[in-house]
Amino acid sequence: MKENKQVILASASPRRAELLHELGIDFEVLPGHADESQPEHLTPTEACLLNAYHKARIVAKKHPDAIVIGADTEVVLGQRVFGKPRDRDDAERMLMELESKSHQVITGVCLLHLRAHRQKLFTDQTIVTFRSLGADEIVDYLDKINPLDKAGAYAIQEHGDMIVEHVDGSYSNVVGLPVERLREELREFHVIEGAAA
Repeated sequence: MKENKQVILASASPRRAELLHELGIDFEVLPGHADESQPEHLTPTEACLLNAYHKARIVAKKHPDAIVIGADTEVVLGQRVFGKPRDRDDAERMLMELESKSHQVITGVCLLHLRAHRQKLFTDQTIVTFRSLGADEIVDYLDKINPLDKAGAYAIQEHGDMIVEHVDGSYSNVVGLPVERLREELREFHVIEGAAA
């Protein structure tokens, strides 16, 4: 593989790694440990982009010849951002607030190639509608997953049919990486062509 085709996923998320594998490219996983922030003066979309950029930048500074992918996913209801729950009680509270409603899942993505002075930032948004859920159903769902590392306290790919009624938009975006859009952008960086050659 050519040096400028090295790809690094700046995320510790196994879900994002699985999605990137689906694109058929070779990559390394080197998490970009950046504090995820939600500044009050930024919209949720802007905050996702900022966090994705920070994650990619931390890794790219150490690997300037690589194409680094940073990503940040948020669950948003109205103007409220649902991050990762503090504990099980917090997870239950989040799901109670989301039940019977439609919310946005926003993923910000940053592609960064420092040596080539190339950068691309984009977001994808998916509307997820939850079923009408009772307290017992929420408890049953949380018994089946670990909600503490998941924005909004749920994972659509893990027993999502128990809580999700409808998805409007990219399913993979809800999992954590909008692979349809990412495929297009990686073509622009000649990564998909390089990996297939």
